Amino acid sequence: MSGTNSPEAVKKLLENMQSDLRALSLECKKKFPPVKEAAESGIIKVKTIAARNTEILAALKDNSSEVVQPFLMGCGTKEPKITQLCLAAIQRLMSHEVVSETAAGNIINMLWQLMENSLEELKLLQTVLVLLTTNTVVHDEALSKAIVLCFRLHFTKDNITNNTAAATVRQVVTVVFERMVAEDERHRDIIEQPVLVQGNSNRRSVSTLKPCAKDAYMLFQDLCQLVNADAPYWLVGMTEMTRTFGLELLESVLNDFPQVFLQHQEFSFLLKERVCPLVIKLFSPNIKFRQGSSTSSSPAPVEKPYFPICMRLLRVVSVLIKQFYSLLVTECEIFLSLLVKFLDADKPQWLRAVAVESIHRLCVQPQLLRSFCQSYDMKQHSTKVFRDIVNALGSFIQSLFLVPPTGNPATTNQAGNNNSAGPVSAPANSGMLGIGGGVTLLPAFEYRGTWIPILTVTVQGSAKATYLEMLDKVEPPTIPEGYAMSVAFHCLLDLVRGITTMIEGELGEVETECLTTTTEAVSSPTQSSSEQQEFQSTSDQMDKEIVSRAVWEEMVNACWCGLLAALSLLLDASTDEAATENILKAELTMAALCGRLGLVTSRDAFITAMCKGSLPPHYALTVLNTTTAATLSNKSYSIQGQNVMMISPSSESHQQVVAVGQPLAVQPQGTVMLTSKNIQCMRTLLNLAHCHGAVLGTSWQLVLATLQHLVWILGLKPSSGGALKPGRAVEGPSTVLTTAVMTDLPVISNILSRLFESSQYLDDVSLHHLINALCSLSLEAMDMAYGNNKEPSLFAVAKLLETGLVNMHRIEILWRPLTGHLLEVCQHPNSRMREWGAEALTSLIKAGLTFNHDPPLSQNQRLQLLLLNPLKEMSSINHPDIRLKQLECVLQILQSQGDSLGPGWPLVLGVMGAIRNDQGESLIRTAFQCLQLVVTDFLPTMPCTCLQIVVDVAGSFGLHNQELNISLTSIGLLWNISDYFFQRGETIEKELNKEEAAQQKQAEEKGVVLNRPFHPAPPFDCLWLCLYAKLGELCVDPRPAVRKSAGQTLFSTIGAHGTLLQHSTWHTVIWKVLFHLLDRVRESSTTADKEKIESGGGNILIHHSRDTAEKQWAETWVLTLAGVARIFNTRRYLLQPLGDFSSAWDVLLDHIQSAALSKNNEVSLAALKSFQEILQIVSPVRDSDKPETPPAVNVPVPVLIGSISGPGLNRPFVRTDSIGERLGRYSSSEPPIVTDELEDLNLWWAAWNTWYRIGSESTKPPITFDKLTFIPSQPFLTALIQIFPALYQHIKTGFNMDDLQKLGVILHSAVSVPISSDASPFILPSYTEAVLTSLQEAVLTALDVLQKAICIGPENMQIMYPAIFDQLLAFVEFSCKPPQYGQLETKHIANAKYNQIQLFAPAEWVALNYVPFAERSLEVVVDLYQKTACHKAVVNEKVLQNIIKTLRVPLSLKYSCPSESTWKLAVSSLLKVLSIGLPVARQHASSGKFDSMWPELANTFEDFLFTKSIPPDNLSIQEFQRNESIDVEVVQLISTEILPYANFIPKEFVGQIMTMLNKGSIHSQSSSFTEAEIDIRLREEFSKMCFETLLQFSFSNKVTTPQEGYISRMALSVLLKRSQDVLHRYIEDERLSGKCPLPRQQVTEIIFVLKAVSTLIDSLKKTQPENVDGNTWAQVIALYPTLVECITCSSSEVCSALKEALVPFKDFMQPPASKVQNGES
Repeated sequence: MSGTNSPEAVKKLLENMQSDLRALSLECKKKFPPVKEAAESGIIKVKTIAARNTEILAALKDNSSEVVQPFLMGCGTKEPKITQLCLAAIQRLMSHEVVSETAAGNIINMLWQLMENSLEELKLLQTVLVLLTTNTVVHDEALSKAIVLCFRLHFTKDNITNNTAAATVRQVVTVVFERMVAEDERHRDIIEQPVLVQGNSNRRSVSTLKPCAKDAYMLFQDLCQLVNADAPYWLVGMTEMTRTFGLELLESVLNDFPQVFLQHQEFSFLLKERVCPLVIKLFSPNIKFRQGSSTSSSPAPVEKPYFPICMRLLRVVSVLIKQFYSLLVTECEIFLSLLVKFLDADKPQWLRAVAVESIHRLCVQPQLLRSFCQSYDMKQHSTKVFRDIVNALGSFIQSLFLVPPTGNPATTNQAGNNNSAGPVSAPANSGMLGIGGGVTLLPAFEYRGTWIPILTVTVQGSAKATYLEMLDKVEPPTIPEGYAMSVAFHCLLDLVRGITTMIEGELGEVETECLTTTTEAVSSPTQSSSEQQEFQSTSDQMDKEIVSRAVWEEMVNACWCGLLAALSLLLDASTDEAATENILKAELTMAALCGRLGLVTSRDAFITAMCKGSLPPHYALTVLNTTTAATLSNKSYSIQGQNVMMISPSSESHQQVVAVGQPLAVQPQGTVMLTSKNIQCMRTLLNLAHCHGAVLGTSWQLVLATLQHLVWILGLKPSSGGALKPGRAVEGPSTVLTTAVMTDLPVISNILSRLFESSQYLDDVSLHHLINALCSLSLEAMDMAYGNNKEPSLFAVAKLLETGLVNMHRIEILWRPLTGHLLEVCQHPNSRMREWGAEALTSLIKAGLTFNHDPPLSQNQRLQLLLLNPLKEMSSINHPDIRLKQLECVLQILQSQGDSLGPGWPLVLGVMGAIRNDQGESLIRTAFQCLQLVVTDFLPTMPCTCLQIVVDVAGSFGLHNQELNISLTSIGLLWNISDYFFQRGETIEKELNKEEAAQQKQAEEKGVVLNRPFHPAPPFDCLWLCLYAKLGELCVDPRPAVRKSAGQTLFSTIGAHGTLLQHSTWHTVIWKVLFHLLDRVRESSTTADKEKIESGGGNILIHHSRDTAEKQWAETWVLTLAGVARIFNTRRYLLQPLGDFSSAWDVLLDHIQSAALSKNNEVSLAALKSFQEILQIVSPVRDSDKPETPPAVNVPVPVLIGSISGPGLNRPFVRTDSIGERLGRYSSSEPPIVTDELEDLNLWWAAWNTWYRIGSESTKPPITFDKLTFIPSQPFLTALIQIFPALYQHIKTGFNMDDLQKLGVILHSAVSVPISSDASPFILPSYTEAVLTSLQEAVLTALDVLQKAICIGPENMQIMYPAIFDQLLAFVEFSCKPPQYGQLETKHIANAKYNQIQLFAPAEWVALNYVPFAERSLEVVVDLYQKTACHKAVVNEKVLQNIIKTLRVPLSLKYSCPSESTWKLAVSSLLKVLSIGLPVARQHASSGKFDSMWPELANTFEDFLFTKSIPPDNLSIQEFQRNESIDVEVVQLISTEILPYANFIPKEFVGQIMTMLNKGSIHSQSSSFTEAEIDIRLREEFSKMCFETLLQFSFSNKVTTPQEGYISRMALSVLLKRSQDVLHRYIEDERLSGKCPLPRQQVTEIIFVLKAVSTLIDSLKKTQPENVDGNTWAQVIALYPTLVECITCSSSEVCSALKEALVPFKDFMQPPASKVQNGES
């Protein structure tokens, strides 16, 4: 009022007062003189006050009664004009606060009178208002009177007055309470002990109250009384009152001045004792009333609810609950229960509407709700009010769908009408406008035909009521359709928003507090009763948190069921996108809150609801029906005895269908449709997972399962990195998507990816939940994909990949579960499924290796191995596609990370090595590519310890038989690897030795033996040995090409790099590598199949020399044996000091032997070549001449080499005489020689034994023959025999007769072996050429070497000569009698069919042409005999006799000899031999050593000169003459060399010779002669020679011995006898033949005989008579008669010969003696 205190204002006031008084006196001058006077005196009064006092206003106030008096009198006139003037003046005074209490009382009394007279009612009200508002002078009764005045005016007939009065009452009531507040404010500093008010109803118990408070108290108490229709205590004079007005006043006081009631117990008491019972009482009609329950005939009609009161009561209740909840806990419980009841379906619509509005007012006050929860729900034996409210809302919403509201509000008045017609559905056109046409739909809920529009009722978060504000309505209003639903909907949304915001805010505070107070808290034993832990420090804070958490959990537990039931139903019914969005948001925030509070069941339930919303209705998704959320599908929850129905989602949703797709199920089930709402729900789910992933825990399973199904229906397929992209469905009707959803898909796909990207922000536990959920989803997908080839769902696998990729920085914590699961996926039978499993796994491994870890992988080997391990695990999977992925991954890793693999190498190499033979060509090829890359690029970067693995892996590729090229290339790689070892030998050796030492140390610490292959050898050597062993394995591969290549490589690498090995390692090379290999090759070769291989696959033709497995193995055997022999040859200086060289030598010889005896020409021949190779070794050079090898002294040979048993040697081979000792024997001046002669000899003799065994075995004829019989080839035999001379050089010193015998057998057998007719054209000369085969040459050479050795050898060797003669003579016999080879039938070469035509006929065996060989042998014999004829052994062993005996054969055969040259050579040889031998024989005649020779010789001459063979017909005359001259030569030899020495020659022999000459001297007849040739054929020259010789010896003058005479006598008698016989036969024949001439030869013969007779007689005549025996003459004469008989013959030639023969007889014609007178007949 500062404005009224200023001097100007005061002056103005005084002026105004005076003018008012003047005006009053003027007005009353006529009618009311007393008033006029009073006015005038008042002016004076005012003037005096003004003049006398400085504080004018105070003085005025003190005198106010007097000052006011004139005006009051003026009012008393009841004259309107005057009254108005007075009232205005009074008001002016009041406004300047110059009215005292007394004056005020007077004024009020005056106003009361005016009121009773109904004068100036509005002015009265104005005056009262000014009076009470400008100052506080009116108290107690005056105040109550003023108030009653206003009330009275409220109930006048005038509407304006009524309304003004009502407003004034409200203002006055407010003023009363404001005064009290001001009073409290003034006295606030004075702390007063509140006197506890006893709970009595004495209305006067207000003595403790201050004046203003007392007024307020009295006023409020009377208001209660009035509303309750009781008499007021204080407001005396009230005439009437309405409840509605009373309730409004109560409400405004309670609402505006809550602090009054909260601070003053007197007022609290009023609230409890008066207001609440009043409200409850007034509510009773509403509670009891059941719409439609009573009919007009009911005996006691129930009072009907009255809208104005009911609505005002609800307002009061709202205020009570809001403001005085803490005071009125019990009462509020009742009110709230009432509110809940008013929502029942049987209450009037308007009642339900206002009740919902009231509840809405509560729902926007989360703190209040929290208090309810604490006060009721959390107390035992108390109504669960909060839960009931929420459930009531739910039931309310359901009831709206089930009992549609009627559209006609008029019927609400008549009870019972409402429900009579059953549920009335909404007007048909109201909701369905847009379905058919393109009209947009009104936002609405629609459920099972019930359509409820959604109205915009209020702004979010504020409860702006509509019907609770209708204070002017008396009749219940018409509630528009959908209003109640809309409010209830907002209630739910606000409830959720409020609760979640509040709790999350508090949670946030607690969490930050927890972070800031990190004090150590030591817990004491917990008290189970209070379940609060008391800590010594921060205990209050902890308690607070525990209490808070309990409240939060209770709030959520109380409301979630009801909320979920209602929200699910609304979600299902919603047709409006915005509404759907709100519902989903509510579900999402609730789910997140439950998650934060760890309330799993409720969290899962909300999530399940969202999941169900995302999927088409009735979609069979097991996760949603079997998880903890199963409670939801039980259709109803029992909540505190109330049943809340869970309405299952309706299927006939009027949503726009935006997508049609395939359900993800084992059995194809047709298509399912997705609506835009489903997509909306899906986005909410994504949102939930994205923002609240950390609290999802186990419900990840639900979320992901649902997303998986949606992704499937929408046809999203995983692309690289696991992101999902729209792809076509593979089978079934293609997914149909509207354009709306098509534009959405990339967004959804993007969100999905972001969702998993955000997993990097989850804590470890949440991340594990996510991974586990994905894994179990994936397991389900795997189960579904079993047993069919449908497209599987790859969602889970793709997302596992995505999650892994974004969590690389902490990959260790999830690597095992992640890769463990993906490995299972990789084993799945469905190819698409496992392909993705592998894709995911390999991508993760590659990403893991390239990721920039901290610390880097190079320093974190454990992590590197962890990352690579799954790659290795994939090797146990048999699906080739997976292995291909695995290998491609390895290839990429090598290309990108090859340099830094380090300890990961064994794993990577293991993957390549794990490829098995049966896994298909492409796999092997890819794996091999990796290996090639490793060998070409990465050998230097890997740890040396891995080199052995590389060797193993390369070797294993060699053994793969899918692709020959790979095997061959891998052998090439092994060569490259060996080359690498060779070049970097030093560094590798150093590193390996270091590693070995470390391992050795570890092993010792652990107390175990270090185990590695080839152990005692140093590690670098072991590496080589592994390489050799691998190549060795490849050398016995089933494929010939591989064997060949491996063999060549093995021997090349041993040859090229073997020098790197330690000396002692050679022992292992020989025994474990080379001999082992030889054993295996030998075994395989001997057991190989002999079946013909048709072709080498494809169009490759196989050469006939390789067309069986056996032949192919033969090649391998050849290669291997040659290789080993070469090593023995070139590295002998290394091997010989090894200590068991001789046993190695034996084993090698054994191998050579078995190869040589194998039934394969190629192998056997090669074996001999190897044999030759090792034999051509001269004794090793002395080391001084061999600078490049280490000197022998340094060779580290242990003095005693332990028992080393070579293969096939069962006895331990202990060398006592070691090199070390031997070296010690030499004096320092002599250079030591490594081998000693003795050992060398042993080696050679071992070789000889082997040679002998080979020879005897190979040439021994088989027992039976068939077409498969093996017969050694000529080259083989040749080679075999050619070895002997070289071998002999080393063993000649000990070579004795036994050995010679053995040799002889072999030579003989070898020469006897026939050859196959196939081969004959290549080996044999044509029959006519006299050439030796190389074998025959070799045999002769061997004998020649021997003979020469004997010749210069010591005496004791010469006893071998006869044996050599025997051998040679045996060969000579071959000329006429080819040797038999066992039982084999051989053909003569001329008759053999060459098999060129019959390609497949079995070969025939052809005997060789032995003639040249025999002839050459004969020449050798002659030569040798010429040299050795006088040797004692030669004489003793009857060599000459043997020669003659041998020659007798061809000589006797003569023309029957296979070759004409043979007998001619035989004759000439015989002549040569005899010319040398006969003198020797004569020399030794007395010893009898030649006795047996003579008969042999005689027989030989006999057989030759009188051969039984007939000359061939085509023999020319010249030939015949030449042959005859040979016969003549023989006779000459007899005449010159034998007969002259008859006295040294056995008598019988001479006799035989004579007989022979005798026989020769007579023409032998041959029936084959033709007439023309008879002269030549008669061998006249020969006969003549014989005859002459015979005669010469018959009548030799120098008969010195009787023996000679005997010879000649014998010769003559033989001759004469023969002549006699011939003549007789001739005569006979002549007589018989008659006119026919006799055969020419007979004629010739007789002529010859006749000539011989004449010659004989001539000879006899010439001889001295004493030399001629009488007997002889008698025989001669006896011929005469026979001759005479011949005279009759017809042949002129015979006649002339006869004449010549008869002429000499004249000399015998003498006169007869007496006794022979009758001698002639």
